[in-house]
Amino acid sequence: MKRICTVLMFGVLYLLGGQSVSAQEPQTPGPEQAELKALEGTWDAVMKMADGSEMKGVAEYKMICEGMWLQSDFQSDFGGMKFHGRGLDSYDSATKKWNSIWVDSMNGSPMTLTGTKDGKKMVMTGEGPGPNGVAKYKTISVNESADKMTFQMFMVTDGSEAELMKVTYTRRKK
Repeated sequence: MKRICTVLMFGVLYLLGGQSVSAQEPQTPGPEQAELKALEGTWDAVMKMADGSEMKGVAEYKMICEGMWLQSDFQSDFGGMKFHGRGLDSYDSATKKWNSIWVDSMNGSPMTLTGTKDGKKMVMTGEGPGPNGVAKYKTISVNESADKMTFQMFMVTDGSEAELMKVTYTRRKK
């Protein structure tokens, strides 16, 4: 029965537009993915929170999915608790937008962000878990050099931005 349902589902998808979908060329890694690939490696992070506290962490970056996505694996100690986060970042050549997905050990919902890049600065906006349900966020990432980058996160409420954290990443030497 399950097999029949699966075959029927694919048949309906084909009739409803599968032909146009199959005619589209798949995206391949471009210069934007090459920018992401340059971030591969191990980075030490210093997080300065809005309340003035400071924490340290480590981020590992590597390209996955045939070079289309940069995966981050972030670990730190967050106020005495182990913190683990995973991110996926890529560029969508169809929409001309950068996309980011973040999940971590403190939330059961992902944060999704979309944005644009101008030179070394990327600005993204999106939604994710917040103190009262879903919240709006803005992030600013700046590649200061090949071995240093900064990341700022803001919560956006009624058009005003409150900085939550600033993270400075420094690439570990091999």
